[in-house]
Amino acid sequence: MRTQAVFLTLLPALLASALAWSAENWDQFRGPGEQGLSGSGNLPTEWSEEKNVAWRTPLEGKAWSSPVVWENRIWITNANPKGTELSVVCLDKASGKVLYDKLLWKVEKPQFCHAFNSYASPTPVLEDGLVYITFGSPYTACLKALDGEVVWKRTDFVCDHFRGAGSSPILYRDFLILNFDGADHQFVVAMDKKTGKTVWKTARSVDYRDLDANGKPKRDGDMRKAYGTPLIVKGAGDRDLLVSAGAMALYGYEPMTGKELWRVETIGTHSTSCRPVAGHGLVYATMGFSKGLLLAVRPDGKGHVSKSHVAWQYNKAAPRKPSVLLHEDLLFMVDDGGIAACLDAKSGEEIWKERIGGNFSASPIIAGGKIYLFDESGVGTVLAADRKFQLLARNELEAGCMGSPATSGDLLIVRTKKALYGIRNAR
Repeated sequence: MRTQAVFLTLLPALLASALAWSAENWDQFRGPGEQGLSGSGNLPTEWSEEKNVAWRTPLEGKAWSSPVVWENRIWITNANPKGTELSVVCLDKASGKVLYDKLLWKVEKPQFCHAFNSYASPTPVLEDGLVYITFGSPYTACLKALDGEVVWKRTDFVCDHFRGAGSSPILYRDFLILNFDGADHQFVVAMDKKTGKTVWKTARSVDYRDLDANGKPKRDGDMRKAYGTPLIVKGAGDRDLLVSAGAMALYGYEPMTGKELWRVETIGTHSTSCRPVAGHGLVYATMGFSKGLLLAVRPDGKGHVSKSHVAWQYNKAAPRKPSVLLHEDLLFMVDDGGIAACLDAKSGEEIWKERIGGNFSASPIIAGGKIYLFDESGVGTVLAADRKFQLLARNELEAGCMGSPATSGDLLIVRTKKALYGIRNAR
């Protein structure tokens, strides 16, 4: 009980600490606090192709990865539409000028990738001087930030991504951790971030259970596939927890060893893609592509905790692709069909639900008490992060957004299907 009490006490403080230094660096998918919360306080609420655009850099290829920022540079991954060429692009944050565009790997026979996905959907993760990237099983690497020189690479992971890769890597202490949830193999792996060598590898313990007419397990790729990015939930001492959503279960792992501590099974859902968030002694995870289901899970369980540790669940407007936002005692979300909702984070009670329109894949962010949402047609909606629904602005860019935005200081960084934008209030 004492460990749990310390865990509950420390988590909000740790999140606040993360936000204290997040105003400049946006180092991974969903930012330095891992939950889409920005320390920037002076972002614009209005923009267009002509208004408040500091710079616009056209992009070739087809890639849905989100931009990441370290000091005065921005990185994105890229790929050609056929998936035969995988590359990294580094840009100057002040001007949007391309500093280097480096081809990293050629793939002779790419796996199938659904047209809705891309061959460069996972987002890089940064630390001082280094860039860690993955394109799924074809290529994972550590690069020198200065010039993109390869420090180490892995091309030996075996995983049938079925409809394309989507899981982004994360850093934890000396590890680079990554989900692989494919039609053939489903596992989580931790690599030594200095060498790329495998430290531990843990297979998912829940598999698709439906049987065919002969009593044999059906080989359904979608029912094994997931696209999610794991989350480190900070605790006390060694009680840090790795929370990772697979195709049909939410897992809690010991991050130093990969040992499975608990799982919540969600049979009937599959192919989750959202990144969990944590706070108030709960982990919030949306599970499933066939039907959106938001779970609030107490993270102190052991073993199979589906019946004992789910505090509440919500499915009226739960997203299947965009991750949710936790802001103070409120959860904000937008589902794939453009219905935004606000819930009480502790009880799951629905506070408001409104249709804002559009179709969404990108995860929203919060900055300065405002929620920024970007849809697949290029509309950027700004809402108040409040118990009362308030539509503050609707803006439009030429092409839609599949990747999530980033922030750095007073700069909002948005990747569309055709360009990367630096958006700020006119000076």
